[in-house]
Order: sequence, then C-alpha cells, then structure tokens
Amino acid sequence: MADVESVRPLLAVLAPVAGALLVALSSRWPNLREAWTLLTTVVTVALVASLLSSVTSGQTVSTTLFELSPGVDIALRADAAGMIFGLLASSLWVAASVYSIGYMRGLNESNQTRFYVAFALSIAAAIGVAFAANLLTFVLFYEMLTLMTYPLVTHRGTPEAIKAGRKYLAYTLSGGVALIAATAWIVSLDVDPTFRAGGILDGVTDSATLWSLFALLTLGIGVKAAVMPLHSWLPSAMVAPTPVSALLHAVAVVKAGAFGFVRVMGFVFGAALLVDMGAWQVLAGFAGVTLITGSILALRIDNLKRRLAYSTISHLSYIVLGTALLGPVGWTGALLHMVAHGVTKITLFFCAGAIHARTHKENVSELNGIGRQMPITMGAFALASLGMAGIPPFMMFGSKWLLGVGAMEIDQPVLLALYLVSGVLNAAYLFPIVLRAWRPSSTPLRYSEASWFMVAPLSVTAALALLLGIFPDMGFKFYTLAAAVGDAVGVTP
Repeated sequence: MADVESVRPLLAVLAPVAGALLVALSSRWPNLREAWTLLTTVVTVALVASLLSSVTSGQTVSTTLFELSPGVDIALRADAAGMIFGLLASSLWVAASVYSIGYMRGLNESNQTRFYVAFALSIAAAIGVAFAANLLTFVLFYEMLTLMTYPLVTHRGTPEAIKAGRKYLAYTLSGGVALIAATAWIVSLDVDPTFRAGGILDGVTDSATLWSLFALLTLGIGVKAAVMPLHSWLPSAMVAPTPVSALLHAVAVVKAGAFGFVRVMGFVFGAALLVDMGAWQVLAGFAGVTLITGSILALRIDNLKRRLAYSTISHLSYIVLGTALLGPVGWTGALLHMVAHGVTKITLFFCAGAIHARTHKENVSELNGIGRQMPITMGAFALASLGMAGIPPFMMFGSKWLLGVGAMEIDQPVLLALYLVSGVLNAAYLFPIVLRAWRPSSTPLRYSEASWFMVAPLSVTAALALLLGIFPDMGFKFYTLAAAVGDAVGVTP
C-alpha cells in the first residue's frame, strides 16, 4: 500500500480545535458562536472527505507530528479503517450540531458556549483516534477523548450528573491505564507500534506475554465499547443533555471503543495470531453474552434514553463479535455495522430529545398518542426502529446479513443464532414504542413538532439509514472501505 505524505490528516484534527477557540471567543454573541460551530463542521467533513479518493485508490495519507524517541513517532495516517470512523464522526457532527442548536436553545440550557467547545474538542479527539498511525498515537487521542467528553456528561451540574461523571471517569480512565500499560509493554519488546494489517506481534512468541497483552488491550478498549461487565457507566451517563447522549452513542465515545477493537484485533494481533492463541473464542464469548444481555435488559427499562443505552450496549457487541469472526465477510459486516448503528442510533436519540424538548416526557409509558402530535419525529423513530431490527432494505439489514454470513464462513452457527435472537429482541423493545405512540391517548394532547433545527437532522439521518441500505457506497463509499479492510485483515477459512 503506497503512502502519501500530506498535512491533511492533521488539519482534520486541528479544524475542530480552531473552531472550539472561535466558539469560546464568541460566547457573548450566540448567533456568531453557532455560526462558527456549523462552519467548523463543514470544514472538518471537507478535510476528511478530501482523503477519500487517495484511500479508495489503495494509498494511505500520513503525516508525522514529532518523534518521541528513535522509531517511536506521534503520527497520523488515513487508511481504509480510519476513514470509516473519521467520515462517520465528522459527518454526524454536522447533524448533531444543527440539532444541538434547537435543543440547547429550546430548553434554555446553561453554559452553552462550554458545551459547544467541549463538543468540538471531542470530535477533534475522535478524528485523532481514527487517523492514529500507531498504538501510541491512538492512546494519546483515546485519553483526550475521555477528558473532552467529561464536561459534557456533567454539563447540567446536578448531583446526579456529577455522580455520573465521576463514574464515567473511573471506568474510562481505568481502562486507559490498562491501555497505556499494554502500549508501553509492546514498545519495550522492541515491537514497532505502527498499525499493520495482519498484526504487529508476530515476533512475540511467549504465550504468557501475548495473553497478558490481550487482557490489557481488551480491558482498555472494552470499557468504551461497553462490553459487559464494563458497561454500567453508559446508562448512568444518560443524565447528560440528549445531544451528548447522541455523541456518546453514535459519533464518538463508544464508537471509539468499537473502533479500538478493529485496530487491536486486526492491526495489533491479527486474525492468524488470534486463531493460534484461541483468543477469538474468549472475545466471542464476552461479546455474545453482552449482545443478548443488553437486549434483554432493554426490554425492562421504561426510561426511553436508558432503553436506548442498553440497546447501544448490545449493538456495540455486534461489532466486537464481528472482529472475532476472523473472515473477510465478518469483518466487512462489523465495519458496516459501525456506520449503520451510528446513523440509526443517532436518529433514535434525536427523536427522544425532540420529544423531551417539546413535552418533557422521558418514559416509554408516557408516550401514548405522541405520534399523532409529532408525526415527523415518530415517523423517523419508526424508520430507525425498523432499521435496528434489521428489516430490509435498511442499512442494518445489510450489516447484519454480512455478520451472519461471516459466522457461517467460519462454521459457527451458534454465533449466527445469537445475531438472529438479538434481532428479534431489537424489535421487542422498539416496536412497542412505535405502536404506543400512535395509540389514542386517554388525555387530550396539544403538542407539536419541535424546532426545525431538531426535526430536520432527525429526518435526514432516518432517510440515510434507509438510503445507505439500498446504496451502501453512496457518498462516502463505506462498503468499499469496509470490504478493503476485510480483505486486508480477514483470514479465509
């Protein structure tokens, strides 16, 4: 794979940082502040998208920031895997920013400037994670993401928010310590930490060392990916404003954890080594339990955002399990599912936030008749629910299909059964919400749609969840990128 030197990966990281500075300087002028936010989102997407043609032609685009020591650099590199996460994070940031304007103004939230600054810095860190050329750079931006999102989790400053923020830090920073320890260990073994398709640990033969590194790395990334039993911070973080929930679930934090599994399993260990160690079975076990348990727990939750949080816990393990499938088809499905879940889940959170902003209702049991008052919002929720259940032709049908084929590709019908059961459970915890929303209410309702700043983004993302299922290469060529990664790291049985 040819490598092209360019500063564009660095500019894609710096653009949100510059935007955060401009937002901070414009705190006294809300319209200007939000104009800077929207302009920054567009510039960031353009910078990330400018790398697409080079990457789809088989090149990587890289830049070295500085050298820590001989052979150990802080460097950025855009490859096919990084482009998927970078494009997802930057493009959904546009929708999330428009939505945030309607939400934050509609609820008259305090500290709005701080919110937009932290949001921009979080996206900068997420793009840094996407374009990290090596494990050291990955860890640097991965930890920055934790620190930048903490003010968002605690944004409202209530005792509940502060408690949730402390829990968030306790989990994610503990995972970060494990990740740092593993990275330092790898460097001490004179292993080049630069990500390479097929893995970088082929020269390490000591079984105890390999299993210790596997434990540390999976712990480090498993926290953000909410793999059970490392998941409980995520439902607690739902006390944050809904745009933050959308950021946590669809754009940055948990997707960084899922993307971490892509990097660690495909570019640090490699499928062949995971087979030799038998580690893929351990990973598949934890992911399979999380996949089913998260869906079952979602059935019991009345609070809408918390129900969606448990849904996210389950669907992240679709991706984690996909990286354990080892074959090219399973890997392609895992990466497409990361995109499909991002687009679909952000729609559901946008809808939940619009309902809260207009009605202040937060529980599923309170939503009788809401669809008759907010038909666009609940129509989008219905579309996204169909997508989450894997109904064709939504994008999640395609990704789930590939994951199922990937399970059979390695002759694992039990894993296929887990995907099928979870799909049924997805319908079980989402479809009743849709039916309830169109059921007549026992009391008169006088609500209407939320601000168009909120309704427009949720309508667009709901449409994308459908269109990307029909045309998976539309726009950013997500299918081409995912297939390229699958072919590079997957091992054909």
